[in-house]
Amino acid sequence: MSTARVTVVVPTRDSARTLERCLASIRAQSEPVELVVVDNASTDGTPAIAAAYADTVLTGGPERSAQRNLGWRAASGDVVAFVDSDMVVAPGVAAEAAGAFGADPGLGGLVIPEESFGQGFWARVRAVEKRAYLGDPAVEAARVFRRTALAEVGGYDEGLSAFEDWDLADRVAATGLRIGRTSAGVLHDEGRLTLRSAYRKRRYYGRWLPAYRDRPTARSFGRGGTLRRLPLRESPVAAAGVLVLKATEAAGLLAGARAAGKGER
Repeated sequence: MSTARVTVVVPTRDSARTLERCLASIRAQSEPVELVVVDNASTDGTPAIAAAYADTVLTGGPERSAQRNLGWRAASGDVVAFVDSDMVVAPGVAAEAAGAFGADPGLGGLVIPEESFGQGFWARVRAVEKRAYLGDPAVEAARVFRRTALAEVGGYDEGLSAFEDWDLADRVAATGLRIGRTSAGVLHDEGRLTLRSAYRKRRYYGRWLPAYRDRPTARSFGRGGTLRRLPLRESPVAAAGVLVLKATEAAGLLAGARAAGKGER
């Protein structure tokens, strides 16, 4: 069976806390990969860590969509995987992706299952939430793409810096290519998650909600599968925490959308 060459693109900005673990996990893949880091003017130790691990370090911004586009356009691989700097990649992801794309010319993208870890109660709640929507196509979005598919649709929409992964996956699927799924996954380091930090992040994302008004991607915003799969009997406290966390994030999204409508930041 033929295999495809894989490039991994990691956008960074002041990511020193998590970056070394992320890049080390990419270098530990059972399938050799090209590693491209795109940094956005970091002022901490990020550039030095990137230089120690990456084949190529680029500088770009202002947001991660532009960073990712800069990265895949510099890639030499047939397949490009986009990994965030606070993720740890399971050893078999690259090999699985290389084999899948090499075997199936109709494959355009792959979802990498994502779970999370972190410190404190709300990080544990987030881990329960993410497990609840594993395998839900309305929630998960592809992170690995055939490079020719990226070129055909123009890559990430640089006018978006929220939910841009769903938007890209939808546009690739609209070309007739199939979106599949790996069995190996990634772990997302939430750090010390709080309700305040969750609200502020979603308020930032909410600034882009008006841009999705007429896009198919808007179907995913409700993350409808989450509530149906919560472990209400096994972990009632964590399940209740998910409801509180989602309500807080919904309030943040709405506040961000309202601010965008008024021209505020």
